[in-house]
Order: sequence, then C-alpha cells, then structure tokens
Amino acid sequence: MTASTHGTRRTLTRKVALAGIVTAGAATLTLPFAPGAAADEGNHHVARTAEETAAPAAFAPQSPDGALGQAPGTGDDKNADGDQRRDDAKRDRADRADERADRGDDSADAPRDKGRGAEYREDGTLITVERHEQPQARAASDEDIDRWIDEALKVMDEKGIPGSYEGIHRNLMRESSGDPLTINLWDSNAEKNIPSKGLLQVIDPTFEQYHVAGTSKDIYDPVANITAACNYAADRYGSMDNVDSAY
Repeated sequence: MTASTHGTRRTLTRKVALAGIVTAGAATLTLPFAPGAAADEGNHHVARTAEETAAPAAFAPQSPDGALGQAPGTGDDKNADGDQRRDDAKRDRADRADERADRGDDSADAPRDKGRGAEYREDGTLITVERHEQPQARAASDEDIDRWIDEALKVMDEKGIPGSYEGIHRNLMRESSGDPLTINLWDSNAEKNIPSKGLLQVIDPTFEQYHVAGTSKDIYDPVANITAACNYAADRYGSMDNVDSAY
C-alpha cells in the first residue's frame, strides 16, 4: 500500500467521524420531541424521526383575540359565552325578519309591535339585547312633544289627575328622549317579557290598569301613554311632579 493510499484512507476516516458527530447531534435535538423512541435504534431511525417530527408551534404571548399563554381561539369562557348569546340573539332577530319578509306584512301570525327594534320569537317572547345594542331613540319635534303634553293635561284636568307640564316634560325626556316608539329591550322588565314602552316607559300591565278612559288603547299613543303614566304616578307618588328617577 502506498503512502498516497494511506493518506486517502485517513481523509475518508475523518469524514466518516465528522458525519457521525453530526448525526449524533441530530439525535440529541430530535429525541425530546419523539417520546418513546429508543436511543439505540440506529442512525436510520434517528434520521426518519427528525424528518417526521416537528417542534410544536409557539403561541403568541399576547394578541388582540387571545389571552396570554392560551391557544388562539380559547380565551375567557365567560366572554365566549357572552359573545355566543349575542350572536344567537342577532341570528334570531335576523331569522324573524326573514320569516316576516317571506310571509308578507299582512301575515296574521307575524308578531307586531311598533316599538323601535322590537323582535319577538314564535312563542311571543321578546328577543332581548345587550344594553349597548339598544336602538337609538329618535326624538319627536319640540312642537309635537308640546302638543302631546298639552292634550294630555286637558284630559288629566277633566279626570282630576294631578301633574304639570314641567313634571311631565322632565320625566318624558329622561325616560325616552322624546321618542314615542321607544321600547326597552335590555332591562329586567324586558327579560320578563313586559318591556317598558312609549314616551314615559310604561309596561303593558300598568298601562292596562291605569289607562284613562277616552284615550287610545295603543300604549305607544303619546297622549294615552302620558295620561296612563301620570295616573299611575298620582296613585303611587301623589303626582308625576314628585318623580325624579325611574318609577
């Protein structure tokens, strides 16, 4: 064997040794991610494990849609439940609107309510919303509000129901912002399916009990709503003038 041949073999031996070190290093890196893999199954198995096994993806530490240290899409259970309820209510309202459109406005079984944004289920129960989803009030003109209060005062004077323009106007603006079609879709009365309605936010049972003869039976009628509310306030507080908050 020549010196040249010895030199060639030494070179090949160093290359093989280096290859062995690289392979051993790969085994050291991949074994922690391959539970149960035997360390002595040979370089062939180690190479296959390295190809088939990937390190787990790291979650972002914080994102607008996920909590710290959680997989995307988990989040807080309570928030998720609240979001689901709101989504279900929105879908329910949309479905009801589609059904009414399919049946037509003259359908006898379509739930009817003049209240702004009011939607009802098939069983007649009100679909409630979150407070921030309450439809925005659309105030009537100052002229209309003045006229409705004046007409109500005439009826109240005839029936002996106390109250003044100032007392009625103050409470009316606080309760409905001057929108005769306001309906409360989020509070405890709404949850009980007896939402407050109209200028002075009267629930149906109170309107029926304190309705003033000679006025409309429509709870959204401005004069009927005002007189019934003032009749109730007189019975409970002495006068609408004595009311300064929710009543």
